[in-house]
Amino acid sequence: MTFEQKHRLFVPISSPVSLPNASFNALYWVGVVLGLALAWLFATQQIVDGDQTQMLLKGYQGAYLGQWSSFGSAASVVGNVPGNLLGMVVGVPLLVWDSPYSPMFFLVLIRLIGFLMFDSLIKHVFTTNDGSAQITRLSFLLLCWLNPWFLYETLLYNPSYLFFCAALHCWSAWHLRLQRSFVMTLLHVLAIGLAMQLHYSWLLLAIISLILWWQRQIKINYWAVCVAIGLIALSLLPYWLTWSQKANLAPHDDLESQKRYIGYGAVHVFPVIKSYFYWLRYGSWWFPSKLVNDTQFIWVSSEVWLQWVSVWVWRMLMYVAGISSVLFVLWANILLGASLRGQWLRRDVNKTITPTHWLGLYALAAVVATLINAGLAPITFNYWHLILVFPFALFPVLLLLRLIFKVYPRALKGAGLSVLVFFVFVNIIVANDSRKFSYHASYYQQVIDYVQKTVVPQ
Repeated sequence: MTFEQKHRLFVPISSPVSLPNASFNALYWVGVVLGLALAWLFATQQIVDGDQTQMLLKGYQGAYLGQWSSFGSAASVVGNVPGNLLGMVVGVPLLVWDSPYSPMFFLVLIRLIGFLMFDSLIKHVFTTNDGSAQITRLSFLLLCWLNPWFLYETLLYNPSYLFFCAALHCWSAWHLRLQRSFVMTLLHVLAIGLAMQLHYSWLLLAIISLILWWQRQIKINYWAVCVAIGLIALSLLPYWLTWSQKANLAPHDDLESQKRYIGYGAVHVFPVIKSYFYWLRYGSWWFPSKLVNDTQFIWVSSEVWLQWVSVWVWRMLMYVAGISSVLFVLWANILLGASLRGQWLRRDVNKTITPTHWLGLYALAAVVATLINAGLAPITFNYWHLILVFPFALFPVLLLLRLIFKVYPRALKGAGLSVLVFFVFVNIIVANDSRKFSYHASYYQQVIDYVQKTVVPQ
């Protein structure tokens, strides 16, 4: 049996649909601009509370008072996030432009940079093997950049920054697949270090790197690893000094926290199963309950019955889309597992690895990392705890879509347009009426009021 027969999900495919470069570029950049417009709508209508206030306090105290915190936001059970990066991503933009909008401009900018890194990776993966790069890039643009999963995270809290770390990690790993590079290894390890100062889910990236290194799918420059670890340790020095003085950085002392321990997820099993379900959901349209169930449609009419009908029509639409799409994603993951069966743990350096095969191996490494992380964690994860792997969960879907479009090329235009309309509709609804966003909310005024009351009281 040949490699192509055994690994059917990775066979070279010439797309039967090809767009002129001018048409492709127009569609691509219209999609990018549309995503930016929707992101800014979310950013300016976010409801500021909880994690946002923690970050605003640290950022404004640093920018206005010169009091840079040596540790990040408080997390559930496991204490404060190490390092001062969460304060700097708010405070440094404020030093450049003193406006509540400046941290949000910075957030949207680095998420755009992250998307462009993923796009560059996908362009090279599929251009190398076949002529389907245009369709696959547009598919990723739609399924990632315009996805409500992605845009719903356009608010000032730490998981929102993880997309950039995920992109830097995957992009640098791609450049390490054939040869060692000091710069790319340095960036690869720094991606993990940046994530460490943003959220405790950084371990996902570390485990993915270990799996790829074990498979010999990345070639590491060990001098660069040492330099990167040194830089990360140096950046964490203020945190360790503060921690050594027994500041309140340790795990919380409440009774519920004391019941938790490393390995809690593996012992109780359900957290591990739940984490895999989140992996499937990230690739599907089974969106968070905060996005679906907290929409009230009060703005539709003053008539209660009309609000009630709108709520239930909305929920039925979302649940039908969610269940049907998660089955499609499950199919994509089953095909990926079958295509990689007996391959992904081997260290045979002579085996033929195509770029699409490498992308599949990276996705499978992300699945394993998700399960391991859930098993080690002292908590049962919610969707935001694993959102870092969201873009990786799209890889199996992309690999399956290119096969479908080969067989049904005429479905491209209608399917793409239908998904675009659905995503724009959902994004506009939830940006105006959901748990975290409201058309009544003014991010700018909320920040001004909070800063005046908390940071610089009159």
